[in-house]
Formats: sequence, structure tokens, C-alpha cells
Amino acid sequence: MKKILVVEDNEANLYLTKFILEKNNYLVIEARTGSEGIEMATKEKPDLILMDVQLPDINGLEVVKRIRLSEADHKIPIVALTSYAMVGDREKALAAGCTGYIEKPINPDTFLQEIAKFL
Repeated sequence: MKKILVVEDNEANLYLTKFILEKNNYLVIEARTGSEGIEMATKEKPDLILMDVQLPDINGLEVVKRIRLSEADHKIPIVALTSYAMVGDREKALAAGCTGYIEKPINPDTFLQEIAKFL
């Protein structure tokens, strides 16, 4: 069973993401802040990290940079999830160390196919 860390502070987004993933036999671990995300990535070594960009404590892209510099496996795919889809955001996410980028709101019909590319 693949383990996915979801770093998301919005209850509704977290619930939907977790529901879709668990329904499709993924083990979901969650973090609601950037600090918690860094800790969980290092401790749990998930197969994939889904990273909200707007977090209450540390910007998600900064969290990605810190995870890449931590003892967590540097090969863990990290996918940015953001509703702030502006021109250049994808490039900023990739430059910060993200493997991919998915815009919110997530589309339940295509979400699993999108994340499967990274597993």
C-alpha cells in the first residue's frame, strides 16, 4: 500500500483529498502546517507528498525546500496543490523542488490519474 502525506490546512480540501485516496487503497497521513509536514516527511518517508502552497505557518514552497534539505529521501515526489494558479506559479513550484503541480479545486475524475504519474 502506497503511503501519501497530505500537507493541507483547509478541512474541506483535506477531507476530499483523503476520501478519494483512501477509497482507492492509499494510506494517508496528514499534516496541517508546514512544520508538521517537514516532521512527517522525515519521520514517515511517504511514497508521495501532496503540498498545499498556502499554509498558516510556512509557505508550502519553503516547506518543499526544507524537506529537500532534510533527512527525508530526496527522491520523494512532491506535488504542489494550489488554488492560486497564476502565470509562473508552476515554474516557481518546480524551482522550489516540486515534482509536479495540480490546481485546486481538485477534479475527482482526474485526480487519481494525475497523482499516479508520480508514484
